[in-house]
Amino acid sequence: MPNREKSMHTLSVLVEDVDGIMSRVSGMFTRRGYSMHSINSAKTEVPGFNRITVVVWADAVHIEQITKQLNKLINVIKVVRFEEESSIARGYLMVKVSTDTSNRPQVVDAAKLFRARVIDVARDSVIIEATGGEAKLKALLDVLEPFGILELIQCGQIALGRGPRTMMPPSLRPQS
Repeated sequence: MPNREKSMHTLSVLVEDVDGIMSRVSGMFTRRGYSMHSINSAKTEVPGFNRITVVVWADAVHIEQITKQLNKLINVIKVVRFEEESSIARGYLMVKVSTDTSNRPQVVDAAKLFRARVIDVARDSVIIEATGGEAKLKALLDVLEPFGILELIQCGQIALGRGPRTMMPPSLRPQS
């Protein structure tokens, strides 16, 4: 019997950089009722190709279906499901925290504890940027919350597989 227990899955989708590709990928999820936790798109090392990282909460059966459906889309070159132990995944966060002269050192120390950077200091606030896994970013926010979070923006994960293997097929790499 297939595993029906849901968990987070990170999919990396190599696509041609064409108009509407993000719409087609996200539309596939919408049409089939799959819920995305996050989706990011960025250029790759080869011009003309993008990499879309999708994090989805699903069971093994649905992940298999999602992968097959993504592979059917025109302009999709390759789909890889990353396992936690064989990949590196990171999110990005910027948070504006309320500070004054009495608590600013505590906020800066909290940022240092999480290997985050203070990127802006104003009279009544600081802006901190951090990268890391979902648990690390949540823990940072939990520590900063008592000071007063004024603004927050967080992007979903991006991921790369460990080791020398890449997603880009050798035939698509520029010859040097």
